[in-house]
Amino acid sequence: MYITQGLHRHLQQRPDAVAIREMGRSLTFARLGERVARLAGALKALGMASDDCIAMLSRNSQRYIEYALGVPWADCVLNPVNTRWSVAEIVFSLIDSDSRVLIVDDTFKDVGATIASQSPCIRHVIYAGDGETPEGMLNYETLLTQACPVEDARRGGDALLGIFYTGGTTGFPKGVMISHTNLAFAGLAAMTRGFFGPQAVFLHAMPMFHLADFSALYCLTVSGGTHVVLPAFSGEAALSTIISEQVTDLMLAPTMIQMMLDARQANAATSALAMGSIRHIVYGASPITPALLDRACEAFPAAGFFQGYGMTELTTGGTMLDAEYHCAEHQASGKMYSAGRAVNCVEVKIIDSEGVEVPRGTVGEIIVSGPNVMLGYWNRPQDTDQVLKNGWMHTGDGGYMDAEGFVFIVDRLKDMIVSGGENVYSAEVENALSSHPAVAQCAVIGIPSDKWGEAVHAVIVLKPENQVDTDTLIAHCRERIAGYKCPRSIEFRTAMPLSGVGKILKNELRKTFWENRTRNVG
Repeated sequence: MYITQGLHRHLQQRPDAVAIREMGRSLTFARLGERVARLAGALKALGMASDDCIAMLSRNSQRYIEYALGVPWADCVLNPVNTRWSVAEIVFSLIDSDSRVLIVDDTFKDVGATIASQSPCIRHVIYAGDGETPEGMLNYETLLTQACPVEDARRGGDALLGIFYTGGTTGFPKGVMISHTNLAFAGLAAMTRGFFGPQAVFLHAMPMFHLADFSALYCLTVSGGTHVVLPAFSGEAALSTIISEQVTDLMLAPTMIQMMLDARQANAATSALAMGSIRHIVYGASPITPALLDRACEAFPAAGFFQGYGMTELTTGGTMLDAEYHCAEHQASGKMYSAGRAVNCVEVKIIDSEGVEVPRGTVGEIIVSGPNVMLGYWNRPQDTDQVLKNGWMHTGDGGYMDAEGFVFIVDRLKDMIVSGGENVYSAEVENALSSHPAVAQCAVIGIPSDKWGEAVHAVIVLKPENQVDTDTLIAHCRERIAGYKCPRSIEFRTAMPLSGVGKILKNELRKTFWENRTRNVG
């Protein structure tokens, strides 16, 4: 299997169908195929050879989709760059992957020149914007116009599709090697759930550099659905695009869902508009609270909600909680608070520290095996050996499995707080805190304590126009969890540090507390 396979099918069967819509512009499959072949030709004309790595630093765009297809068409390797990184992190990833070309858009054209000057591996910088081409850069559209289309290399199977760098929570990031087979199986497993079909109109609200959105991009290309591009996420922009484009499918983090609903509530005109076009909402990065789910169900009355659990090393997919388990019955049974069951073609187990599978209901480490598991870490064989053992990816996540195979995530094992000799899982404390009606977001971390070793500390963002004090929140927790698990301190903030996909960056919250200490937490 290869990532461009779906494009060939639609070029043959429905070339005039709309493939991409972006800011009022449409692109057919025929035109997309021509531009992808020309981009590959342009890369060849620049001297790119098989396995050369091509990087892109850009917001979401039509050209990003062309990049995702055109680079493997040219028999090269993708390196989608995290737009939230510092210059030092980006330079590291370019040098580490030996990227030869850097493509930048209007947002990153200025910093792109600085990055390229610090990355001796970069031979060419391509400007993929709509303004004047900066000095020393090549113009994307000019390259495509002048290039001769080339035949698809049909790079596929276990060949390297791309190097997707992790967030770099400790030290510099690791490059996760993803093959065409990895992405194909992850995408097809998602499609068996009923979303990303040929009639789908999918909103690219998450950043395209993230593998979750890449998986959706692949699914839409296979099925022939329509890509709707949102350059950068905001609650207001997402809502207006859903309405104007009659979007059917979404992939979001719960924080993004909340931002959309808050924007809808704040705008009387938007609140009155129907959101009935949405059929599927896939969320991940963290569970959804019942209160937020209730608000979302009201706003999107025809939508089925699906929770996906995974990570970059699993090509995003490990388990899925289907829409049927989001109803009141399964809220009461507790099933809604699980991460679902293993997706098709994937096997999941819970093991102890000796690698032995534990009894159902016992907390251990979640491990995953299947064709979605990464090839390994780029240039890091020792790190690869630590997590890939006999074909099983050791996730570092703690959890347990019930009698029906539902996986319940307890915590990142490294996020487990050891306070006074007791293990405290931050997710359990966060669930208690988030059930308070004034709490919009919360994160629980361990901070240094001379008495307890670690103390449970909560960081809280309150809902607009809501007030609550520390004592009230701690008392609220005591009604729901054991006293030793309750926060010993609470910090109120106006906003959380978030990753590109809306996941709270706990390492950023920990920094102040753990700097200049021997213990490495993060």
